[in-house]
Amino acid sequence: MAPSWGHFFVGRFGRWRNTTPFDASPAPQSYAPNPLSVRRVSLPDCRKFLIGGSSRISIKICGRERTMTDFFDQVVQISNRSKVAERQALTEEATKTSVILPFLQTLGFDVFNLDEVIPEFIADVGTKKGEKVDFAVKIDGKIAILIEAKPSNSKLGDSQYNQLFRYFSVTEARLAILTNGREAWFFSDTDEPNKMDKRPFFKFDFQNFDKGQVDELARFQKPNFAIDAIVEAASNLKYIRAAASYIKSQLEDPDEDFIKLVGRRIHDGSITKSVSEQIRPAIQSALDEIIRDRIQDKLSITFNGDKKTESSKPDEAVGSEAVADDGIDTTGEEISGHLIVRAIAARIVPFDRIYIRDSKSYCAILMDDNNRKPVCRLYFNSATTRHIGIFDSDKNEVKHKVSGPEDLYRFADDILAVVKSYA
Repeated sequence: MAPSWGHFFVGRFGRWRNTTPFDASPAPQSYAPNPLSVRRVSLPDCRKFLIGGSSRISIKICGRERTMTDFFDQVVQISNRSKVAERQALTEEATKTSVILPFLQTLGFDVFNLDEVIPEFIADVGTKKGEKVDFAVKIDGKIAILIEAKPSNSKLGDSQYNQLFRYFSVTEARLAILTNGREAWFFSDTDEPNKMDKRPFFKFDFQNFDKGQVDELARFQKPNFAIDAIVEAASNLKYIRAAASYIKSQLEDPDEDFIKLVGRRIHDGSITKSVSEQIRPAIQSALDEIIRDRIQDKLSITFNGDKKTESSKPDEAVGSEAVADDGIDTTGEEISGHLIVRAIAARIVPFDRIYIRDSKSYCAILMDDNNRKPVCRLYFNSATTRHIGIFDSDKNEVKHKVSGPEDLYRFADDILAVVKSYA
């Protein structure tokens, strides 16, 4: 009698073991060792295993449907491994074992199958024989990815890049990953075929990432892997990065070509040196104003959306015990002041690190909602006069008389200086 899926479950070392029999499709004749260990086995009508390890996988046998837990959660587990490795994994081999191999598993590759993941892959370069890259990953029988690993306590840089660059040109791989278990740099050949680009098109920090970066990382999962789409995306990212770098440099200090480009649109006549010097401050101010307005618009949308969400909640019973009226009324001007400080600070820190905390005598703008990190104070309670208290890096407050919250822009440099001291 042929064995059935119902007769077995996978043990810690990949062996099939008898369990309560039930009707199911035939089992495979062999099963490759798997590092994942069984945490729980239940055999109800849906007939499923729950196999756990560094990333938990749910396998539903009826219909042979296999589903993985959310990819983001698996990356979080790798992040936890990376933090431990940074403290304890002092060698390259320790980094491979603790972070890089689990990372490849998270991407869906079988690290114990030599037809899929080849350690110490020989990539002879010219007259040099026996040159080895740490891992070569095969997809559909072809070398698709080269991976060069470094110890977690080393920094990624030119020396590691040069080593991977040599390997790339002598294989058919079009994707290369340089990693130390803390970061992973992804390279391709968007500039010249079969020649690895000098700059990575994507960097992933295992200890500091957001959902968008994890979504980008998901491109490299085995089920999603499409090298042409990846290279196309890499090419687009390269141009986006170059454009962003150029625009940022012009925002900080417009060059003569940029001044002339804009000047031809706003000035009648030739753009001489004197004309260029005359219009440069106006162009710089216009750039600052555009960025300020765009940031403030986004912040206003976010704030209004939050207020709308709060106001749409069903009214809860409010009694004297539940809510105490403290006599504090946060005005529209104070809210505007908070948004303006956020817009200014967003040049160097995420805007959501800037908080508002109102009191009866003044409205405090704090960094990280910490009263030990004051940015400024808004004294807008008087019906006749308004003041803004600006702090320096030593937390000394200097008051300035203002007409309204928009005057905060006059003190943008002071605000940025204090924010930078806390960053």
